[in-house]
Amino acid sequence: MESSAMEPSLLSVKAIFILDADGERIFSKYYDNPHLTVKDEKTFEKNVFSKTQRTENEIALLDGLTVVYKSIVDLHFYVIGSSQENELMLVAVLNCLFDSLSQMLRKNLEKRTVLDNMEGVLLAVDEIVDGGVILESDPQQVAQRVALKVDDGSLSEQTVSQQIAQKLGMKGNVLQSAKEQIKWSLLK
Repeated sequence: MESSAMEPSLLSVKAIFILDADGERIFSKYYDNPHLTVKDEKTFEKNVFSKTQRTENEIALLDGLTVVYKSIVDLHFYVIGSSQENELMLVAVLNCLFDSLSQMLRKNLEKRTVLDNMEGVLLAVDEIVDGGVILESDPQQVAQRVALKVDDGSLSEQTVSQQIAQKLGMKGNVLQSAKEQIKWSLLK
């Protein structure tokens, strides 16, 4: 075997993003390069959008990356992988995201609905890809898992601060105590 052959990698997805009809970011998640700034990400997204918005293709090679994409109404869905990545795997991720969101939002995939249901979008993406590794490609499974998490109330009843506290490993009573202290200091 040649030494130049690429070793297989579990890291299949470099980025997932959803843009609106003007190429503005609605959602994005990057897995590959932690040194990218938000400005770099938005520049990259604009570049990808400008090169794909008027084409009927669903796969493009841009800047050494494989880009698979799909558009509907006022949304553009993108999954990015390396140029050596299997396009079918990336398309499977794209279709899973698109189909699971379509099921969750009852086929009402448009900008306003996606923005109103961002919690579900975040959960769906996390069910499909974790750290760039593809976990799930069955939209039924993704939609069911997201519905369970939302119906369980574990997320829909939590505030953003509670979710952050959970991620940081803080106990709920610490957070509640801090809220009480702030409330009482404001009432004085």
